[in-house]
Amino acid sequence: MLLDRDPAYAFMPYPAVPVPHAQTGALSGLTFAAKDLFDVAGYPTSAGSPQMLAMSGIRTRTAPIVQKLLDAGARLVGKTITDELAFSMSGKNAHFGTPVNGGAPDRIPGGSSSGSAAAVSNGLCDFALGTDTGGSVRAPASHCGLFGIRPTHGRVSLELCHDLAPSFDTCGYFTRDGATFERVGEMLLGEDSTPLPQKPRVLLAQDAFGLLHREVREALAPALRRSTAVLGESAEVDAATEGFTALYWAMRYIQSREAWTVDGPMIERYRPPLGPGVADRFEFSKAVTDSQVAEAQVIRSAFRKRFNALFGTDAVLILPTMPDIAPLLTESDESLNDYRNNALNLLCLSVLSGLPQVSIPLASRSGAPLGLSLMGPAGSDLSLVRLARQIAESA
Repeated sequence: MLLDRDPAYAFMPYPAVPVPHAQTGALSGLTFAAKDLFDVAGYPTSAGSPQMLAMSGIRTRTAPIVQKLLDAGARLVGKTITDELAFSMSGKNAHFGTPVNGGAPDRIPGGSSSGSAAAVSNGLCDFALGTDTGGSVRAPASHCGLFGIRPTHGRVSLELCHDLAPSFDTCGYFTRDGATFERVGEMLLGEDSTPLPQKPRVLLAQDAFGLLHREVREALAPALRRSTAVLGESAEVDAATEGFTALYWAMRYIQSREAWTVDGPMIERYRPPLGPGVADRFEFSKAVTDSQVAEAQVIRSAFRKRFNALFGTDAVLILPTMPDIAPLLTESDESLNDYRNNALNLLCLSVLSGLPQVSIPLASRSGAPLGLSLMGPAGSDLSLVRLARQIAESA
């Protein structure tokens, strides 16, 4: 993507390199972007870090999932900015800038797939690849008014993609409309191993909605009515019977240990100047103890067993994607960190369980987008994508 054609500051400022794609295929006529964690032959891979960019060199191989899209006829238009080492959720990169939120330009885009969400929400491409470790597709999807998915863990290849926390990392994508969301999903996800029935059991995560302020619940109320009109009446359940605090810390400890295992050696060797928030998270990661990780693993295992049983093979869970609309760009780093920590209470359910979650652009508040989510059993990803389209297109 040439700089003068990137008004959203969504793309890395790399010289344009032709990337061959099939002239025909299921995705022919569509353009896409890839988060700068995925290798693309002819380009470097920065992972949002000047140090990693300096070490990268020009890649000679393309990540298989990117190649799959190219082979299906989609045309790559560039590589997008990511939060530094993908270890943030604000969308603000201290080194490469902040992409513009196409749904609310005065607010953060959300991260770490910030550039991908900005590129799609500003109409610079039809869809974009992102990764979601702790919420990095779902958060910007909600903030920018997009469809987004965190797939079942392991469903989509992350070969030749820079890791953050491998037992949590997933490859997702963004679109502006439901038809494209389904079209890309059919190619990227493939057929479901656990397709949902035509009339799934519908569950409502009352404890998750209970985390929201009254005005946010009110903003989501019409979207809830719209969803139940399509899906059927819901039964209220508590998604986090263990308590959100226990699940939050289990996720933090595991993610932090894995992030330090992946990036700690580089940080220790080169001491790169890390941006605000990112530096703090890596300092925290370095200090996580074996006993904290061991306890977190026990909590994750028990939660995953209970949570998977809640879904069986035939249920969907309705929950808020994020605790509110995107914070303003002028918010302090401390305020953004508080918002991130609140958001992780909601986002950790899919992360710890490994289950798929889609965010649907169904609501707004104060003129800014707000997403509503569906979760389903492992392997029900494409069913969720189709339900998301159905709900979004319902009268």
